[in-house]
Amino acid sequence: MLNFKLSPEQEDIRRAAREFAEKEFTPEIIEKCDREEIYPIDIVKKARKLGFSIVKIPEEYGGMGLTLLEECLITEEFYRVSPGIGSACMSSTFGSELIELFGTEEQKEKYLRWLTEKDGISAMASTEPEAGSDVASIKTKMVKDGDEWVINGTKTFITNGTVCDFALVLARTSEGKKRHEGLTFAIVETKQKGVKATKIKNKLGLRASDTAELVFKDVRVGDENILGKPGEGFYQLMEFFNHTRPRVAAQAVGIAQGAFELVLKYTKQRKQFGQPIAAFQHTQFKLAEMATRIQAARLLCWYAAWQCSIKDPKPELSSMAKWFAGETAVYVADWCVQLHGGYGYVGEYPAERYYRDAKITEIYEGTKEIQKQIIARRLIGKLEGGS
Repeated sequence: MLNFKLSPEQEDIRRAAREFAEKEFTPEIIEKCDREEIYPIDIVKKARKLGFSIVKIPEEYGGMGLTLLEECLITEEFYRVSPGIGSACMSSTFGSELIELFGTEEQKEKYLRWLTEKDGISAMASTEPEAGSDVASIKTKMVKDGDEWVINGTKTFITNGTVCDFALVLARTSEGKKRHEGLTFAIVETKQKGVKATKIKNKLGLRASDTAELVFKDVRVGDENILGKPGEGFYQLMEFFNHTRPRVAAQAVGIAQGAFELVLKYTKQRKQFGQPIAAFQHTQFKLAEMATRIQAARLLCWYAAWQCSIKDPKPELSSMAKWFAGETAVYVADWCVQLHGGYGYVGEYPAERYYRDAKITEIYEGTKEIQKQIIARRLIGKLEGGS
């Protein structure tokens, strides 16, 4: 029997997340962080102390021990108020899923507890200047030298790159028969010699979230920092995305919900031709379309997250949720600006910020084109002679 009702605990979590975001993400702070590209470390720490950003880390390592569904509930509420600050808070443990899924007991004790007990910040570094959607084109090398591995290469568009304490770095350790073979993750502490982080500025959106280029020059790590067996990195990354793409869907739903609430209020107040613009049939149709798409995206997000929560992730479902929710965020944000008219184009109203913040949900953690490819391949299977 299907049950679309959240549990009392889940409702409490959702309510607490909304109250925190509405209290801490003030209009003044949102504007300042966006305009000046400031990482809101104090708010990030407050969210951490209340357990919001460690909700999915197991209790035995100091986390809340809940599931991806609860994390998605929190994510939506944070992004509804401020996608930028919401990203800074909820992405502060980005990459930890890899350690949860594939780490040794020693790695979990050290690095998950670094997040839960020491306000640590993590990152996941796979993207390179010439390897985005095409992960198999990674050029960063990791070569064995005695008892250590030596890493050389460049990563770009790395969330938390200049503020993280450690990063999960994907590098090539060997050449395989297939392009995606021979990739390996290493846990790299970023304060060590040879790691250089440079902040990427002037982004279109999510300006409160830290994004950087990471350069590794003769960086050394021991076997104890290798995640799983060498050569398994590509498969680990694909599994990682199964669990994180529903969260991006939740980000998109939050952005869409925030933009929708903004435009709904505006259309009821703004008068043209002697009546509120919400009285016009065209406006009503657009509001109906937006609300319907948001609800559909939310349910798809929850379904994908629930599959992960019962330890049965569906790659095609995670991709469906991310693609559809991202497209919904862009659609709603676009109409939010359109229905605000000229006011939607200036910073006096937050409509333009939601518009700028929405687009990234169609790009990172796999573009919408990649999501459609994943979905199609799961539907029709791998064609003979195809890739």
